[in-house]
Amino acid sequence: MSFEETVKTASARIENALDSLGQPIKPYLPALSRFLVVATFYEDALRIIVQWSDQTRYLEAGRGFPKGLSHIFLLSNIIAMLVFSSTLIAKRHVSISVYALAGVIVSQAIGYGLVFDMALCLRNFSILGGLLLCLSEDLLRTKKSKNSLFASLPTLSETERHQYLQLAGRILLIFLFLGFILQGTWTFLRVVVSLMALAACIMVAVGFRAKWSASLLVTFLSVMNVVVNNWWTVQQSAYSRDVVKYNFFQCLSIVGGLLMMISIGPGYISYDEKKKEF
Repeated sequence: MSFEETVKTASARIENALDSLGQPIKPYLPALSRFLVVATFYEDALRIIVQWSDQTRYLEAGRGFPKGLSHIFLLSNIIAMLVFSSTLIAKRHVSISVYALAGVIVSQAIGYGLVFDMALCLRNFSILGGLLLCLSEDLLRTKKSKNSLFASLPTLSETERHQYLQLAGRILLIFLFLGFILQGTWTFLRVVVSLMALAACIMVAVGFRAKWSASLLVTFLSVMNVVVNNWWTVQQSAYSRDVVKYNFFQCLSIVGGLLMMISIGPGYISYDEKKKEF
């Protein structure tokens, strides 16, 4: 047996083992994924409510918002995050919810002056990837429902949208890991971990053993999140704790996106699906 065949056999066995281990939670995985994807929006809405005076003061003094506009900006963000996160979890008006939450990400980046914050932008791209996968999952569910009721009707456009959303979603998901690889002080351990993460990111992007590589990234990100973003131990200041807490919930949302990809698969535009045709 050649080296390539050995690697393929080993990876197939690992993926089958992961499928067997994850079988008990498989029926609950889509709901858990959607909840984790919007976790950062719930946390952000609660933080704005609790720190209302600090938030308005920053927008008015630091960003030059007129007093009335700062209140409208924050209130509209709170309502959008709470309402559309809930409808996304409940699988109601999913496309509207995804577009609204994507709008919240963009408006906050502009409103708080964080457009050129590279680390935050990369995390936001990954969260957008999770949102797109939620939309893709909804289109897949809708397509199956329509096929069962109206089997003779063409659904090519929805199928194409579903496929391209899966592709875009899984590519955007890996932006956080690219940021991790490019930033920070290089040590031997960091080089090893970065190479493993980069290999898994490439596998996710091209859809090669996508579920296995996504599972590896979920494990890596979950461990890193608990170790690096352990906001419950931060004692320096309330601001420092809020920053670390914000990063923690953003990483949770990206974990949700990866779990969604594990649940629905990499999609037709992927190596895993293409090889089935041969």
